[in-house]
Amino acid sequence: MSPLFRLYDRLILRNPWLTLAVFALVLVLVSIRLDQFRLDASAETLVLENDSALADYRTINQRFVTSDDFLIVTFTPNQPLFDKASIDTLRQLRDELEQLDRVGSTNSILNVPLLHSPDLTLDTVDSEIRTLDGDEVTLADARDALLDNPLYPNLLISEDGETTAIQLNLPTPERYFELLFSRNELRDKARDSSLSEEERRTLAQVSDEFQALVSEQTGIQEQTIAEVRAILERYRDRAEIHLGGVPMIASDMIRFVASDLTTFGTGVLIFLLLTLAVIFRQWRWVVVPLLCCGFTVWLTMGFLGWMQWPVTVISSNVISLLLIMTLSLTIHLIVRYREYQHDDPEAAPADTLRQTLQAMVRPCFFMAITTMVAFGSLTLSDIRPVIDFGWMMTMGLATAFVISFLVFPVLLTLLPPPVDTRVRSNRTPLTDTWARLTENHGSGVLVGAGVLAVLCVVGLTRLSVENSFIDYFKSSTEIHQGMLVIDQRLGGTTPLDVVITDKDRPEPGGGDPFASDCDPFMDDDCGDEDVRDTWFTWQKMNRLEQVHNYLDSLPETGKVMSVTTTLRLLARVNGGEPLNALEMAFVPAFVPDDLQELLLTPYISEEHQQARFSIRLLDSLPDLRRQQLLDEIHRHLTEELGFDDDQVLLAGMTVMYSNMLQSLFDSQIRSLGVVFLAIALMFLLLFRSLKLALVGLAPNLLAAGSVLGLMGWLGIPLDMMTITVAAITVGIAVDDTIHYIHRFKVEFRKDRDYVATMHRCHSSIGRAMSYTTLTIIIGFSILVLSNFIPTIYFGLFTGFAMFMALLGALTLLPKLILLTQPFGKPEGQ
Repeated sequence: MSPLFRLYDRLILRNPWLTLAVFALVLVLVSIRLDQFRLDASAETLVLENDSALADYRTINQRFVTSDDFLIVTFTPNQPLFDKASIDTLRQLRDELEQLDRVGSTNSILNVPLLHSPDLTLDTVDSEIRTLDGDEVTLADARDALLDNPLYPNLLISEDGETTAIQLNLPTPERYFELLFSRNELRDKARDSSLSEEERRTLAQVSDEFQALVSEQTGIQEQTIAEVRAILERYRDRAEIHLGGVPMIASDMIRFVASDLTTFGTGVLIFLLLTLAVIFRQWRWVVVPLLCCGFTVWLTMGFLGWMQWPVTVISSNVISLLLIMTLSLTIHLIVRYREYQHDDPEAAPADTLRQTLQAMVRPCFFMAITTMVAFGSLTLSDIRPVIDFGWMMTMGLATAFVISFLVFPVLLTLLPPPVDTRVRSNRTPLTDTWARLTENHGSGVLVGAGVLAVLCVVGLTRLSVENSFIDYFKSSTEIHQGMLVIDQRLGGTTPLDVVITDKDRPEPGGGDPFASDCDPFMDDDCGDEDVRDTWFTWQKMNRLEQVHNYLDSLPETGKVMSVTTTLRLLARVNGGEPLNALEMAFVPAFVPDDLQELLLTPYISEEHQQARFSIRLLDSLPDLRRQQLLDEIHRHLTEELGFDDDQVLLAGMTVMYSNMLQSLFDSQIRSLGVVFLAIALMFLLLFRSLKLALVGLAPNLLAAGSVLGLMGWLGIPLDMMTITVAAITVGIAVDDTIHYIHRFKVEFRKDRDYVATMHRCHSSIGRAMSYTTLTIIIGFSILVLSNFIPTIYFGLFTGFAMFMALLGALTLLPKLILLTQPFGKPEGQ
């Protein structure tokens, strides 16, 4: 007995009640901040660490007075849309929604200017504006005006005139932007240089205020969405109604994940309980593992609450994974305890427990360490939520190991289990079938592993990193149906901004503005001479129209809006005649003040010399390739249309999401490389044999490759959820590999017979590995009932990973051990 174990024996095993009392105190302290445990689906959880695209996104929104903080209600009445009853229903619905406290304003076909009057000209725009709400307009005229307007089709009304939308604007408090920019400014300064003590205090204070405000606004937003849904429910008998918008997507992702954590978390626990009861048939072997799992999750959630560390959509599986890892540790302890108990039924329970702990602490410790390394590799990612997930799992696994060697032995000391007469170490278990297969068909095992490896490599080459928000939800869910309606009938769902910056303009008072022979305010074509300090010249607007036409021609784009849309609208007002150079210069004067925010401000910023194109992508397109599309847009604008690189900026949710997706594949390669290097070093340290370390890597490589290869063959892309699959697989496979090799090393000393040792290992540690795999596969199979597709994938791939890890550990691993004989020559040779 080592000095460290003697200390452990004296402090823990001989003082079970004191240990439990101290542990209970820790649980109470942790529980104080359990209410701070929260989920977060904000934009910051979907971007790369220090991604400039997020700053660009916020700058563009502020500069052009635009925002994604709005909800879209789609309305397809049972009667024709422009029937009086349908319009009355739409107006009644709009009025109810407008009364909600959080709704700042609404836009719909009822209050937007129709700009369709026989007396309407450029000179009478201000006086001849009509709306369905405020003027006597026939419904037939209103329909023609809306569908004939270049602004509204595929935005507020479908092209067939049967579906419309109500936009509910949710204003963001100015305090939010003040705190946000103050926090980010201090963070940037901290990265570039050191902060003073006062600045550090200010950063901490501003961060706390910002987080409190975000939590408050998130709660208000969720309540608003719930109130909107309640109102919509009362109108579903008169129309097909759906809800969409970025705030709803974020809210529903959190709602689905939170629901899965509670509903399916309970279901998983029930399945685990039943499986443990069937396998071990003693209440202690059901209660003790579940208590260990529960305490691990409790402590982890409490720690995250104390640290105010939010769980994102990516890290939402941390609870499920900790259940897996803790259960694996405790099942290995249970099986080993029962074996010692059977071998010496007369031994005192305390001695059996000490034997178990001494035998298992080393392999369990190295299993925990290597699994922590596997998940720690996620910190190499460029995506903040993935980095956080890696740290959460590393901390959680350390907690699981401590709980397993603290609570488990203390509970068994106080509640020693009776000898189970059904445990017979000398019987031939089902797992020995794998041993016989390996012994008699070892060549087939190697050939099968080789074929599987080739299939894995081919599958990896087919792996992609594209996905869509629509694909995250089952087609039967309201969110999927709503997004599909918006995508197909109202111009697309995912926003993208293309911003063009004007070339250097002359300094005020610098040079003669009329020195050129060509006046862009009077002549329709000045070639490259146009450097006036405004966008409203014929030449510049012509170039912007070329950009608009190109973007609109792309099959991936739905609705495209820009100042070109406004000019086309003014051309219709102008009797169908495009504006000439002089009229172009007076466009800001033609547009009434109350229409500036609709027709000009979102698209032109004279102050910052920028023009914005607002695009919505068709997220439901099966062949949508975001990064390829973004690259092609940038290439066309610079190479075909002649803009400089620094003149073109692509921004918005699409860019941030694409950056995140494109980082996934690189981070997988980096993380897996680090993981296998670290595992090889761990194996070398644990087994003191390079040959054995390389043998141990083989099933781990095959298990990880099998999962990623299967995803490639099935066409399931890597996304913000499935990125963790490879690390999970490696963590699980390492567990089985370490336990099997460690047990093989111990058993081999008895007779130095490789084949006999393999059979004994399959009959002992092989059963523990099988019990763990069976319990987790059955427990997590319930996740396939979720409405959140990533949760379904997580359940399926976790089960598949467990099976492949077990299969590799019980076939390929022993065959390689028999082949290479890493423990020395067998007896008699």
